[in-house]
Amino acid sequence: MQIAILGAGMVGRAMAIDLAAAHSVTSFDLSEKSLDILRQKNKEVKTIHADLSDHTGYSSLLKDFDYVISAVPGFMGYRTLEAVIRAGKDVVDISFFPENALELDALAKENGVTAIVDCGVAPGMGNLILGYYNERMTLTDFECLVGGLPKKRVYPFAYKAPFSPIDVLEEYTRPARYVENGHIVTKPALSDAELIDFDKVGTLESFNTDGLRSILFTMRHIPNMKEKTLRYPGHIDLMKGLIKAGFLNNSPVNVKGHAVTPMEFTSALLFDQWKLGETEEEFTLMRIKLGNAETTIQYDLYDEFDAATQTSSMSRTTGYTCTAALHMLMAGLFKSKGVFPPELVGNNESCFRFILDYLAQRGIHYHKTETRNPVN
Repeated sequence: MQIAILGAGMVGRAMAIDLAAAHSVTSFDLSEKSLDILRQKNKEVKTIHADLSDHTGYSSLLKDFDYVISAVPGFMGYRTLEAVIRAGKDVVDISFFPENALELDALAKENGVTAIVDCGVAPGMGNLILGYYNERMTLTDFECLVGGLPKKRVYPFAYKAPFSPIDVLEEYTRPARYVENGHIVTKPALSDAELIDFDKVGTLESFNTDGLRSILFTMRHIPNMKEKTLRYPGHIDLMKGLIKAGFLNNSPVNVKGHAVTPMEFTSALLFDQWKLGETEEEFTLMRIKLGNAETTIQYDLYDEFDAATQTSSMSRTTGYTCTAALHMLMAGLFKSKGVFPPELVGNNESCFRFILDYLAQRGIHYHKTETRNPVN
């Protein structure tokens, strides 16, 4: 198969290398540095320098490809997905843009396209697991806790990211929505802090972020749903300080006659501070809990930097979920046309098992426990 990958960042590179083992892969990016790193890691992947923000040429850009993966930054994700759909190509997307992807469902059906969106670790695997159990039991509760962190804590941030800092900062400023007693509740991001102990990691702090995304609309019948981000203790207060000082505002301010956007300025300053090194040890931690008054089901993930392949855990857990979904499409296990978040894929047992097995083959294991709750 001929596969196009839009974006050659850390996650995009991991996906290109994974897929190149069995397919012809071409990676597109504006950054020659990112493309050069990919060429050094795997000479089988073709690389093309391209401005992916120019959506007018997507039909010709993608005409020779069978499938597309979109791994562009979130701020350009929606329009990129729209352009891929208009080009008539089946696509799996991990750009995690803030807009509602379901608004492109009619366009995808019109163009005979299957688009699986938000197909990473979170959003992604949490949605997939939720969709699977939603078909098999009456759910009243869903909670997702997730974080990717460096093993070495470097103060003051004690944080690194395999993608653009601006995508992370927007999560800290976008109002967080969750569902409580059947009602959507909106609170500031970074709110409802809790300290939680985890094996292998120790104590982390959790806080609200707007991570439920599509399930706010596709799973309205579940009365209690929440997603929270995990960081080392102290990170919340530091980010709140930046917000209060105005460093994460999107409105330009005048500095000696020049208009400066604080968010862009802060993102540029943090780029090197938060940049995850190619061989830097880090881990991904996720806990999914769902169930009802009688039963609680929990899935736990702990994954580390893979020294053998020099691949970060966040790239593995995010990227390989995406490549698993693409292989699932190529295998003909999912044939519906339209836009589908993972919860609308996981309800199919064959798709659910395929993705879990694919990840397990790459050393990414979700450990399940099931508990019968005491009767009052």
